[in-house]
Amino acid sequence: MTINFISRKSLSDIVAGKLAASILDHTFAPGSQLPAERVLVRQFGISRSTLREALKLLADSGVIDGRQGVGWFVCSVDEENVARLHELAGTAREETPAPPRPAAGEPPTGPRRLPAAPEKPLHIPNLRTDRLGTFRLISWWEREKVEAAKVMVVGAGALGNEVIKNLALMGVGHLFIVDFDTIEMANLSRSVLFRESDSGRRKAEMAAARVKELNPAVKVQYFHGDVTSQLGLGVFRRMDVIVGCLDNREARLAVNRFAYWMNKPWVDGAIQEFLGLMRVFVPGQGACFECTLTEQARRDLSLRYSCPLLARENVLMGKVPTTPTIASIIGAMQAQEALKLIHAMPVEAGKVVHVNGLTNDMHTTAYQPREDCESHWIYGEVRELPARASVTTLAEMMRIVRSDLGNDAIIELDQELILNLKCPECKTMEGVMRPIGEMSFKAAHCPTCGTLREIDMTHIITGEEAFLHLTLASVGVPPLHILRACNASEYRFYELSGDLPETLHFRSFEKTTPPEKAERRAAIRLVDDVPLQNVPLRVRPAEKITRGRISLLKD
Repeated sequence: MTINFISRKSLSDIVAGKLAASILDHTFAPGSQLPAERVLVRQFGISRSTLREALKLLADSGVIDGRQGVGWFVCSVDEENVARLHELAGTAREETPAPPRPAAGEPPTGPRRLPAAPEKPLHIPNLRTDRLGTFRLISWWEREKVEAAKVMVVGAGALGNEVIKNLALMGVGHLFIVDFDTIEMANLSRSVLFRESDSGRRKAEMAAARVKELNPAVKVQYFHGDVTSQLGLGVFRRMDVIVGCLDNREARLAVNRFAYWMNKPWVDGAIQEFLGLMRVFVPGQGACFECTLTEQARRDLSLRYSCPLLARENVLMGKVPTTPTIASIIGAMQAQEALKLIHAMPVEAGKVVHVNGLTNDMHTTAYQPREDCESHWIYGEVRELPARASVTTLAEMMRIVRSDLGNDAIIELDQELILNLKCPECKTMEGVMRPIGEMSFKAAHCPTCGTLREIDMTHIITGEEAFLHLTLASVGVPPLHILRACNASEYRFYELSGDLPETLHFRSFEKTTPPEKAERRAAIRLVDDVPLQNVPLRVRPAEKITRGRISLLKD
């Protein structure tokens, strides 16, 4: 029996064939311009990369011609390319692909409509006992998805309060709240979750505590720290949606890059007085936040490279006047978009909704994606290591990296590491070895003459440094971070997964065992569970410890 090879055309081949067929039937006449890439992506229901492969195939076949900054134009059909056109068009007739199913968090292509769920069984909830019972009556609502969802809210101010409150009431199962600030009396006029007795306490902590009061079923965790430098990428990697409630460009840019690298959608909101905006960014779908920055904004952000310590302090001092009414409007829109992303419903990625509370006007504008945007990079496969930032040294990490990538491999840090501070007047030099996030602008001045000192810093570890004995944490690598390493030809990514149990647990404000019982329970140890030298057992030297034995300590 003869077995013939069954060919399977790629999606880009099929798209190229459809375009070739449109050229042959004069839908696209010779000399005419093809529709814009975003239009073709939407019509075919494919990714931009797939479309570009198809266009390159047509260009290589002499069917279309690209003009820099203008677009693609149809070439004349002659004896040199007509045979190739028919060959490509035959590919489209042989095999027409089914519309691709959207990945998790991506909206479906085609006409925008609410997803039908005819298979959803009819369920009459008990509204007296089920706090989410009315949601069961919504045709597209999927309780299991909502309760399993993990949402990070970055910023717990006026806007963050509204988003957190809405997500908790909607029953989102896991909330991770991030903020570096503390509560002051002026926050109380705009923040529904804070009380007068909370003054001076951490915003993230108190917001998390109020979540448990609003809905005890929600699992919540708070992080008091700077999202730009102190939160590991492994946390972003395990989220379904990120919601940004920030008031400065630097933090937005950081969240945008982290979300894009981890291929996660994020919802941004901004408010000022009666004005507000809301936008959704999804990797690979339209513009991202960095694409929206004007040239002036880029110049302002470049200050962090010429004088990074001053730029950081200016960011931390920023205050934006707002009203609780516009915070309620924009926060509700952000929470609603997060719910749509959890359900894989259509969203307007790469667009901004402007809200003018003075005129009650609302309009939507599409951003133009930038082809050279530095944020447009999605990390590849992540290797999970049983390593911890507080224990693993640079030398140990370098050995792992070089075993994969060779002796020319280097490690790239996400924030600059300050090596030395040099005074141009006193000619003195102070060794620092601290990440830039831990250095203040004041500390950068010479203690002798007061001159602003020159900063010697790096973000690359080559393996030749004299400080390879330092731990990753001491050079600014946060717990559960994902380090990137590369050689001359490729990048690889390594997660410090040993930090996972302590870094991401969603157990803040859970009911705990009374202290006296917890202390007694903590004194019970299985010898097999931990290294022997770490087990606080009082055993005489001659006594033999048997496998799996439990010992109860008594004072």
